[in-house]
Amino acid sequence: MADLRIQKITALDLSELAPYRTMRRPLEHERQGIFVAEGEKVVRRLLESRFEVVSVLLPEKHLEAFRPLLEARPEKLTVYLADKKLLESLIGFSMYQGQLAVGKIPPPVSLDDILSKNPKPLLLVAVDALTSAENLGALVRNCVAFGVQALIVGETSSSPFLRRAVRNSMGTILQLPVLELNNRRGELYEPPISFPESVTRVTRPSETLAQTMQNLRARGIRCIAAHPHANGKTLSQADFTGDCCIVFGSEGDGISAAVLEHCDEAVAIPMPPAVDSLNVGAAAAVFLYEANRQRNKT
Repeated sequence: MADLRIQKITALDLSELAPYRTMRRPLEHERQGIFVAEGEKVVRRLLESRFEVVSVLLPEKHLEAFRPLLEARPEKLTVYLADKKLLESLIGFSMYQGQLAVGKIPPPVSLDDILSKNPKPLLLVAVDALTSAENLGALVRNCVAFGVQALIVGETSSSPFLRRAVRNSMGTILQLPVLELNNRRGELYEPPISFPESVTRVTRPSETLAQTMQNLRARGIRCIAAHPHANGKTLSQADFTGDCCIVFGSEGDGISAAVLEHCDEAVAIPMPPAVDSLNVGAAAAVFLYEANRQRNKT
């Protein structure tokens, strides 16, 4: 049972509310090792998860609906109650739902853990140079929907724990093991005095995505690039039945040459000449559906 503290507020000047005041400065949150859950469904999924919850900020009318989840939390937890108009000022538009919470990003998983703790055949996804938080969130949602066992986030990609990524994933990021390469958390950062003591620094992995691809291949895991300009091979011709990692790039530049060099093959979704490529979230859904279709067939 949680040690639950309820506090009504009329302003956002409390030092403990700093994470909510800085929602538009996502790099600060990333370095502090926290993320903001926004909206009723995402906050519920955070409270239902094993992730540590730092605090919750709600309109008072929602307290009773959330109380069972709040009281079931294991940590000491403060719930701040505020008028919806005050909460809207955090986002800047009137349609905001009004439920917010701050959670701690878990310690990074290791590649060894990913490979040893998941059943075979492995189905992994990696992202290279994917900087749109919204698109990354959509890709995460597809990963969970189609049974991906872990997400590898390249050093040139955004964090899937940015507020907009968490929101677009509809909180499914809380169900997906993530290996972030060269994340910025803890880099040249000391938490300010106003920040909750429960937030700790996170160490920084140093391996690049290209090196990780090389490591995966050395362990017998095929790396398949989702590449719109693949020479000849289309999606239905690729084999997803064994251990594999599907690599997605940005919509603009695709997968970098360094990462592409370490993939076993490049595969394209067949499309008419007038269409260059799909949004990365849509492309991920198509690839992962085909991977599941092949695996269920066998």
